Amino acid sequence: MSDPVPEPVLVLDGVHKSFGATAALTSGGITVEAGSIHALVGENGAGKSTMVKIVAGVHRRDGGVFRFQGEDVDFASTADAKAAGIAVIYQEPTLFPDLSVAENLFMGRQPYKSGRRIDRAAMYERAEMLFQRLGVRLDPRRLARGLSIADQQIIEIAKAISLDAALLVMDEPTAALSGVEVDRLFAVARGLRDEGRALVFISHRFEEIFALCDTVTVFRDGAYVATQPIAETNRGEIVAQMVGRDVEELFPKVPAPIGDTVLRVEDLNSTGAFHDVSFEVRAGEIVGIAGLVGAGRSEIARAVFGVDGYDSGSVHLNGRAVPMRDPRASIKAGMAFVPEDRRLQGLVTDGSIARNIASVIRRGLVKAGLLTSRAELRAADAWAARLQVKTHALDMPATTMSGGNQQKVVLAKWLSTEPSLLIVDEPTRGIDVGTKAEVHRLLSDLAGQGIAILMISSELAEVLGMADRVLVVSEGRITADIDREQATPEAVMRAATQLHHAEAGE
Repeated sequence: MSDPVPEPVLVLDGVHKSFGATAALTSGGITVEAGSIHALVGENGAGKSTMVKIVAGVHRRDGGVFRFQGEDVDFASTADAKAAGIAVIYQEPTLFPDLSVAENLFMGRQPYKSGRRIDRAAMYERAEMLFQRLGVRLDPRRLARGLSIADQQIIEIAKAISLDAALLVMDEPTAALSGVEVDRLFAVARGLRDEGRALVFISHRFEEIFALCDTVTVFRDGAYVATQPIAETNRGEIVAQMVGRDVEELFPKVPAPIGDTVLRVEDLNSTGAFHDVSFEVRAGEIVGIAGLVGAGRSEIARAVFGVDGYDSGSVHLNGRAVPMRDPRASIKAGMAFVPEDRRLQGLVTDGSIARNIASVIRRGLVKAGLLTSRAELRAADAWAARLQVKTHALDMPATTMSGGNQQKVVLAKWLSTEPSLLIVDEPTRGIDVGTKAEVHRLLSDLAGQGIAILMISSELAEVLGMADRVLVVSEGRITADIDREQATPEAVMRAATQLHHAEAGE
């Protein structure tokens, strides 16, 4: 007799969930086997996050089958899901900033000595072992406040692995990781798969899905579409299933007339962050900043806008000096800044969509000393329509929106100021392929209107696809300024690792 077929670790079938009149899931489904890595893909708003939250015990489904390790389940809380053996790494890190790295890792399950005192030595030792397993160096004793998104994500991954879960769900875990960190994560994921664990991997990066996953399930508009072995499909087929149409061009870059210099940065220095930074961005030009994570790209952008200070150098916009560490003056001069972390730095998540869009121009909406909700809605409506923000009502909280639509709201907020320079840091981080194309098309349109654009991105394909020129940063220094025609992956990576190779004597 043949061996019985093992029960799948996770089965969801016909799952539906509504929030009021809004149906987030109409027919969600996925079957995940032990010893496999299963990709879950779909546009933002397709229902992936809702299904993950049902699996994690955040939401309870309205109907459908939910089976875990052969038993029908209905988790009433995240604690129930964790106790059953499910660990979820969400797209946005959720750390306690005033606690140490180790305290965040073992929150609620700290090791104790006699007298119910926390055994900090044991906690630090366990944390160090987890980081060694991940192949990263991170001090368990340091506070979480001030950690980069990459380091925060590593902590979330370590936390999930420490739970020794039968099912590990990774929701965009690599969005802020460098190539080396992604390779380390993949090695860990494959090791967990080889141990017989089941993994669900959610990503908008197709190269990661094809490199890591065994199977792929596609969602669209809150419903299950298809499941296929990864070896039997291709990117074009998956994209067509995701969006219901062919996305012919992910980078719809249209050449724009290049005008006068809008931004001029000269000899900018900040101890420990960047050195001797000089560059220009002209009207109608998209200048991309590339480099490894931690190279100083975001720090340069924050200093130019005035969020952070610098030790020496100057910033000029349209020929006029911009004061250091004064974002309000930068906005008044004609700068706009879309930050890397849209939830923490770009949105008031509890505020309405309209209030978020109108937040920077509120002073201009005041009449007779009063600011009315109607004025906010009127101003926001035009920009929401222009950027095709998908929402049932502009007075809904920003937290109700998908990541792609949240990014559109942040863009709408800044474009409402009618800037001459737009700085965008990771413009499509965590956004689905269809919305990526929309954001890229918008950036191209803005350049065509004469706006100067400074774009920072960890996705090399995005930089090469959208930029007229590429500035490469390595260890806080600009090591190359490459025109679009000469910008190849090899040329950019050579410049991105130039100082590392020099130090190694290569």
